[in-house]
Amino acid sequence: MLDESCDPRVEQYTNYVVCMQQLEFPEEDFGDEDDALGRLGRELVALAGALDRHYREQAHLLDVTERVNQGFFINEVMDHVYETFRPLIPYDRIGFALLEDDGTTLKAHWARADDIKIRLKNGYAQRLNGSSLNHVILTGEPRVINDLEAYYAANPKSHSTRLVLDEGIRSSLTCPLVALGKPLGFLFFSSREKGTYRNVHQHVFRRIAAQLSVIVEKSRLYEELFQINSELLEARQILQHQATHDGLTGLWNRKTIQDFMEEELARAKRSGKSAAAIMVDIDHFKELNDAHGHLAGDAVLREVARRFEEVARRGDTVGRYGGEEFLVVLAAGSGPGAESAAKRYLQQIAATPIEAEGRMFAVTVSLGVGIAEDSTGFDGDELLKLADDALYAAKRNGRNRIVVRSAQAPQALRNMK
Repeated sequence: MLDESCDPRVEQYTNYVVCMQQLEFPEEDFGDEDDALGRLGRELVALAGALDRHYREQAHLLDVTERVNQGFFINEVMDHVYETFRPLIPYDRIGFALLEDDGTTLKAHWARADDIKIRLKNGYAQRLNGSSLNHVILTGEPRVINDLEAYYAANPKSHSTRLVLDEGIRSSLTCPLVALGKPLGFLFFSSREKGTYRNVHQHVFRRIAAQLSVIVEKSRLYEELFQINSELLEARQILQHQATHDGLTGLWNRKTIQDFMEEELARAKRSGKSAAAIMVDIDHFKELNDAHGHLAGDAVLREVARRFEEVARRGDTVGRYGGEEFLVVLAAGSGPGAESAAKRYLQQIAATPIEAEGRMFAVTVSLGVGIAEDSTGFDGDELLKLADDALYAAKRNGRNRIVVRSAQAPQALRNMK
């Protein structure tokens, strides 16, 4: 009897096992001899192939898991599956559908295919009850259809099958996605060829689907959290806008425009420059409001605000001070050009009548320019008083005009008559 321990194949097999221990799975051909050692060699090669496939599967799943842990959305996860899973499962198309919150409606969420015009598109929905997919959910077992044409002939009411047939799909592999006992939806691998999916693919797919179920649920929760955060951020921005802007005109409100004035005044003091502000009042606004109503008055206010924003230059900050009054804060050092700036606003309003409630109104404004030539001696209230006094002088002198008041220090302002 032959002593198999002396057979050179024993050394070959030993070296081969050492390679597998090091997670290396080289292709090998140990011949087709039908003795015990020959059969053992072929089994070793088969084992190496199985282990190689297993480690590749685990590497792909680990990669997907890492991407989800980095905060990727469901569609990005599915794209990665599509781009990397072909060595594990044959497919020409992958589709993904989620159960709606009520658990009775299935909606297509994502699909991708190369050189296939997708007909079963995102948003396609169907009732789960009464469909063959309901049985898949109840059993928790994957479903293989290796001849979709024959399946459709037996189930002619299946509109989703008709759509994928129109895409050129001929076989499919479907498995439920279930995480912690909660059904999430389905993942569909599809092929243009009939008979593509066999039990081996179903086994691999079951393992992949179990991992992906957890990944999808986590990604879905991430998307929900992202949506909630986005809504909270939007609500915060809306509240912030409401807190700083005038609701009617959209300009900065009184508090905010005064804050801007304090900032510009502080900037002027630091640099030793002048500071300037312009108070604006719409002429005869009360008469317009009383004669034509508040809707007409509001329309005039909005249009005046729009024109002010249109003519404002870089460094000008415009706000509604209250009622029909507006405040324009000029950039630090703009004192010498403050009167020219005021002329822009005066001319912008007077140039064209304003339409309101089907009528045309010739609207004019009066402007008071306050200039703190030596800004170090002024605070915001004192600069406002300078501009306000100038405004009332403009109104006393006939309106539709500009009056400028400048001062070196508040003492000069107090002595002004």
